[in-house]
Order: sequence, then structure tokens, then C-alpha cells
Amino acid sequence: MLHTSDTSPRAWTRHTPEPRAVLTLLKPITWFPPIWAFLCGLVSSGGTVFEHGHEILVGLILVGPLVCGMSQAANDWCDRHVDQINEPHRPIPSGRIPGKWGLWIAISMSIAALGLAASAGVWVLVPTVIAVLSAWAYSCEPVRLKRSGIWGPLLVGLSYETLPWLTGVAIMSAQAPSIAHMIMATLYGLGAFGIMTLNDFKALEGDRKTGVQSLPVMLGPDKAALVACGVILIAQVTVMLLLFGWGHHIIGIIIIALLAPQIWAMRLLLKDPKGKAPWFNGPGVIPYILGMMVTAWALSDMTGGF
Repeated sequence: MLHTSDTSPRAWTRHTPEPRAVLTLLKPITWFPPIWAFLCGLVSSGGTVFEHGHEILVGLILVGPLVCGMSQAANDWCDRHVDQINEPHRPIPSGRIPGKWGLWIAISMSIAALGLAASAGVWVLVPTVIAVLSAWAYSCEPVRLKRSGIWGPLLVGLSYETLPWLTGVAIMSAQAPSIAHMIMATLYGLGAFGIMTLNDFKALEGDRKTGVQSLPVMLGPDKAALVACGVILIAQVTVMLLLFGWGHHIIGIIIIALLAPQIWAMRLLLKDPKGKAPWFNGPGVIPYILGMMVTAWALSDMTGGF
């Protein structure tokens, strides 16, 4: 159940949220991954972007500010006690968003996301419902899947990459995504499990103190980094093999080329996992997301294929 008490000594110094703190709560920088995946979905659909301007705008608002922003607000509300240890300057523990405002913001955005998705059609509503439920399941007691080093990053990876990708396809086609779209979107979501695991390194000490069993806590930094790298590589190798099997040999070769800088970055990461984990987001993650778009371009030729 939700904990509605706020133990921060500054929690009641304001009666309404500080506007800048609300923007900080929604963490706009985190909107990029789902928006990028959504754009991959648009490209992979094979549709003409200029003919769906209104629908695309709805999708961008949905997967970025609404669903992702809501997930950040829900996470910060449910994490406010942990943040008093890790990040006491965050909007809720610092009191810049007082009382239960963080909870009300998250709930209202959940309702708004579901309403907007429903207006865009059933195949947009379905992944949105899953994403909203996943956001609360990730952060909220008694489920709180973020305590698990397996289910937590897996849920985030699928929510950041797979569901927005499928939303983009549905926005453009107004129908269920094909099996090929679902396979590729899922593979990149599974690969993102590794990226999310590496992101857990920054909260290693706080997770240990609060009992969050992230993979770095359970396995230690060295083994957790090795598992993360393995998952990232296996997902992309599978994508590459499927592309070759479907006759997209040039795209498959491009995926291989994009693996090269990732492997180089992984070798450096594994020498100092805790220190290099934030650095990996550049040379390691950028080729990964470029591969997503290249794969989406290949799928655009297979619309209606299977």
C-alpha cells in the first residue's frame, strides 16, 4: 500500500509545489529513451509521417511527458524515504513539493495518459495501460519490483523501449503491430535490461542500506557488469541474425559495425565497473540506440509481411 506520510523536516514549509521542482520531478532528460523508441516505431511502420502529424504529436506527448514523466513522479514519491539518504535535495524530501502533492501529480498524470491513449485507439491504449501499471508496480508497495535486480531493470527496459516502439507502430497503422515488430521491439527492450542494470551502480550504497536487491548489490559490481554486457550483446546479436534471416544483409552488417564500439567500451567498463558505469552511457549506449533506428528502417520494408 502507499505510504502517504512524509518524514522530511521541510515537507510542510510550502503548501503548493515549486514549479521548477515539478519539472525536476518529471525528469525531462529521462523522456528521451521512450521518445526515441517511439520514433523507431514510427519509422518501422512504413507509414508517411506527414500524413499523421496530429497522431504523432499525441504519441510524443503520451510516451514522453505523460507516461515517462508520470513514472518518474511515482518513483520519486515511493522513493522519498530512500532519497533522504541518497539524494536529500530531490523535490519531495527537500520539501519543494510538499505533503502529498507528489502522489497527486503521479495519479493525475496516470489518468491523463490513459485518457489520451484511449482517444488514439485500442492498440495505443493497450501498451499505455501496461506501461502505467508497470510504473506503479515498479515503485509502489507491496509489489515494488525495483527491489529485484531481475524484474526491476527488465520492467524498465521493456517500458522504455518495447512499449513506446509498439505505440509508434499503432499510432501510424491504427492496428496491432506485426510479429516482426513485436520481436524486434522486445529484443531491444530486453537488451535495455543491461543498460538499466548499469544505471543501478549510481545508487549502490543507498540500495544496500535500504534493502534494494539490485544486481550490483546481489552479485557485486564485477559480476553485475558482466551480466549486463552479456545481455546487451546477446539481444543485438539476435537482432542481427534475424535481419540476415529476413534478407536484410546490409542492415545486419551495420548492426555488426555498431557492436564494435560497444565491445570496446565494455572491455574498459569491465576493468572498473563502478567507476566506468556512467561513462558507458556515451560510447556504449549511443551505438545501441542507433542500431534500434537502423533496425526500424529495415522493418519499414516488411510492413504487412508477418
